[in-house]
Amino acid sequence: MPLTVEDYTWTQTETTVYISIPLKGVKTSKVDVLCTDEYLKVSFAPFLFEAFLFQPIDDDKSVARIGNGAAVFTLPKKEGVLWERLCRSVEKDKQRESREEAILKTQKKHAEKSQAKATKAQLEKKFTLETMMKLEEDERKSIQRMKDEECAKATAELEVWKEKQRKTEEEEEEIRRRTRGEMSTRAQARCVEPAGPRESGCIKINFTPRVFPTALRESRMHEEEEWLMKQAEARRAANADLAQLEDLKEEERNPDWLKNKGDTFFRLGNYQAAVNAYDLAIRLNRAIPALFSNRAACHLKMRNLHKAVEDSSRALELLTPAVADNAAARVKAHVRRGTAFCELELFVEGLQDYQAALRIDPHNQALQADASKICEIVQGTAPSS
Repeated sequence: MPLTVEDYTWTQTETTVYISIPLKGVKTSKVDVLCTDEYLKVSFAPFLFEAFLFQPIDDDKSVARIGNGAAVFTLPKKEGVLWERLCRSVEKDKQRESREEAILKTQKKHAEKSQAKATKAQLEKKFTLETMMKLEEDERKSIQRMKDEECAKATAELEVWKEKQRKTEEEEEEIRRRTRGEMSTRAQARCVEPAGPRESGCIKINFTPRVFPTALRESRMHEEEEWLMKQAEARRAANADLAQLEDLKEEERNPDWLKNKGDTFFRLGNYQAAVNAYDLAIRLNRAIPALFSNRAACHLKMRNLHKAVEDSSRALELLTPAVADNAAARVKAHVRRGTAFCELELFVEGLQDYQAALRIDPHNQALQADASKICEIVQGTAPSS
């Protein structure tokens, strides 16, 4: 049976009751408090303090401070009057009922607090979810707005290109019309006016313009004619695969337009979109070296190194014979294939491509520096990177 604490002290004002209970050496962690508006119990085995309060208090605003060997309670009164004593007289049966009622009140209060805490947590979770949904919706709207702007930009570029093509066709048609008119006028003049006596004078010789900048004595006519024939065949093959691509728009059937779109995507860093544009252009015309060379550059950016080697090799096959007109394209193809070989740690093959590029452009300092680094790696005098 617990020992009742009798040596407690209490004081009061018109609004507040103060109670101090000595803990008699018991640890604060062992103290258990039960407080309602009419009942106060402090249990710290083997001691017990129990008070059936003289008048009701505001237990929600009550404060308990436990420490320094005592438990001190500050209990605000519901009615601002002085009490005659701390405890009222209660029969034993009533005491049991009061204890049970205090326990039920405490349990109910704890349940209400738990419910309020759970409700608050649910509301906070709901608010967080709604906030996240709003952020996601804003992000989706932002992405859609960017897509719409990009689509509008692409449409505007397409309209500009169509207008340019239309003006070019009109200019060509005007030139053809003037040519036909001049030829008709000269033919009529020959029919009407008889040829007069030949007059003396100087004969002006107009040399046939050459496609290549080299002098005729320095050129290789057979290789140059073969290169020009290949370019002409590539242009004639532009619409060879259109029967299988009937769903494409008119501009999407033009390999040159697709190449320009791929170049634009590459500059913007959208390498996969650039590869898609080059793929479609190659389906339309497999004889344009720039399509394979540019797709190789995209594969290098995306670390598809074997594909980069394949496309560079195909570009070099198409860039034959080797003439001055395709020198710059051959340098790019060799450098891209050499770079892919070096990334695959095939430094000997990479060095061969860089040396081939230097034979075409021997004064390129950047190529000279890269070739020197690769040569050092091959010879074992520099670490690979």
